[in-house]
Amino acid sequence: MTDAKTQIAETGPITVAEYMTLCLLHPRHGYYATRDPFGHAGDFITAPEISQMFGELVGLALAQSWIDQGSPASFTLAEIGPGRGTLMADILRATQNVPGFRGAAKVYLIEASETLRAVQSETLKDKDANWIADVSQLPDAPLWLVANEFFDALPIRQFQRSENGWQERLVHVTASGTLGFGLAQETDFSDLADRLDDTQIGDVVETCSPAQGIVATIGARINEHGGAALVIDYGDWHSLGDTFQAIQSQQPCDPFDSPGLADLTAHVDFEALAQATPCAHSRVTPQGVFLERLGIVQRAQTLAAHLSGEKLENHASAFQRLTHPDEMGTLFKVMALYPHGANPPPGVGV
Repeated sequence: MTDAKTQIAETGPITVAEYMTLCLLHPRHGYYATRDPFGHAGDFITAPEISQMFGELVGLALAQSWIDQGSPASFTLAEIGPGRGTLMADILRATQNVPGFRGAAKVYLIEASETLRAVQSETLKDKDANWIADVSQLPDAPLWLVANEFFDALPIRQFQRSENGWQERLVHVTASGTLGFGLAQETDFSDLADRLDDTQIGDVVETCSPAQGIVATIGARINEHGGAALVIDYGDWHSLGDTFQAIQSQQPCDPFDSPGLADLTAHVDFEALAQATPCAHSRVTPQGVFLERLGIVQRAQTLAAHLSGEKLENHASAFQRLTHPDEMGTLFKVMALYPHGANPPPGVGV
């Protein structure tokens, strides 16, 4: 993609957030606008594509939360950043025998990419799903929502600690004609004043204001109407360090090598999300612990009883990938949002 270089040549260096937005969402060359990156043939595989167990357990956790809050007769069941639609399909299948749940649920998928909407529509055909582009368009109703590997793709800004304040990391064209990092002039950045106590000169801190705005909107819906949200992503409670990365063909690559052809992400700062939401939030729980609390061991054993040979090996591998500390089990975290005074969905800690 030459658009990043063209824009830099015309207007000067751009922020990391502007670079991510160009590479991911450009209408003609953007990564998400031009392809389906998910699944075994794509650039990365998300948990729902690894095993049906993930979506089944997430769905049952949402259904139990719905029951715990009095089983509202009409509610919104939503997913933001729904990929191929696999997770929502598994949620709907797993909850079809929960009395009243499916009849009360109105399904919404929050997706901006027309390419991915087409894929999701095929996955969820005959499921009476609705598509919207933004969380602000969600109905004024109780909301049960899941966000799996959504927040990591939102554009971040990066700030490097300097002697007397902060310098924003910018993307510029180097002397050799390639894209690379540079630093803006030093300023105090009042929004980062509290980070002077836990950083040293040279440390990098990342911020993501779009994520905070989205979680604030979701939290306000839940606080006003009831419901819950499960945020599942890689990251941790507190942001510190450079986590900006690129994935192409399921392998790490340089974020500047193939603009528009690689997925760009950064670790999620769950603390910032918690601070932005007006509703209650759970503690951050490792994905492996979350799934084990929901009964993935028992579910895996039940499915394994009907498998053999290569299918059984693949099933065991999927279970390990989702739960083992050396794979997704610890790197990925889960945080729930729910109304003040209510119980959190099962699987997370309070």
